[in-house]
Amino acid sequence: MNTRNNFKLTKIGVFYDGNYFFHVSNYYNYVHERKNRISIQGLHDFIRHKVAEEEGDSTSYRHCQIVDAHYFRGRLNAKEASLKGNQLYNDRVFDDILMAEGVTTHYLPLRSFSGRKEEKGIDVLLALEAFEMALYKKFDVLVLITSDGDYVPLVRKLNTLGTRVMVLSWDFEYTDDYGNKRLTRTSQDLLEEVTYPVAMHEIIDNRVSKDSFLVSSLFVPKVDKPEFKELDRTAPIFEDEEIPEDMQTSTVFSMKEGYGFISYPPTNLFFHYSEVQNVDFNDLYPGDNVQFRIAKNPDTGQVTAVEVALVED
Repeated sequence: MNTRNNFKLTKIGVFYDGNYFFHVSNYYNYVHERKNRISIQGLHDFIRHKVAEEEGDSTSYRHCQIVDAHYFRGRLNAKEASLKGNQLYNDRVFDDILMAEGVTTHYLPLRSFSGRKEEKGIDVLLALEAFEMALYKKFDVLVLITSDGDYVPLVRKLNTLGTRVMVLSWDFEYTDDYGNKRLTRTSQDLLEEVTYPVAMHEIIDNRVSKDSFLVSSLFVPKVDKPEFKELDRTAPIFEDEEIPEDMQTSTVFSMKEGYGFISYPPTNLFFHYSEVQNVDFNDLYPGDNVQFRIAKNPDTGQVTAVEVALVED
């Protein structure tokens, strides 16, 4: 009589904090030497391999399956997006990518607070859905793609169910073109609470593994991009006492790969993608009204816009 090897399927649930995922993807697309976005398909394949590795020798990649994946993010409504160039098209393209990988999307409308668009309630929705799905589908491993320590209570609840939790964390820092230091760190409390903390930045930058097929597959395949001539970044130079300290209001003049310019006579103010606060950098279009502060690099004397936020028309 034929017999089959007994095996236990390891069921994986993946939950994305969409805003955080885009922040990380922007870093690798605009700042990191990879100069490309993270691939959903490649990330899921990596997760299956990593779970198999962490769960032990008796667990194979083939027996680790992502049975549920969910993506949470705030976004503009259809009317607002239709006024922003290709925003509706871009949203649909990304929805198609998520759908192709079996990811269920959860969107909440961006809310207006003091004229600024902000994301509210997404973290609560993610936590509720993650706990309910873990209870219903009995995940063996639940993967969180987030850096927020507010999810520690969720992890503790999942621990009571016997669900092991993996967090994919990215820690990075860099100095932008105007000498400003940018820092992203995952909550230490969150890392200490989960079963499997995975430092993605260390794996991606490791000299041994960075060129491996599994790590290379984490990124969307590169395509040749047309070259363009950069706009003049020269900004008006203020004396220290002349730099206004209060919030300024103007419109986006132009957008490029990872940076943009705000209309500010007699010339335009440069801003880096990491300075955009209440929406994703890719959600900004020329003509959008924005609020911002003006900062001066003490070493170079160059002036730039910081704390850039989309405002209501």
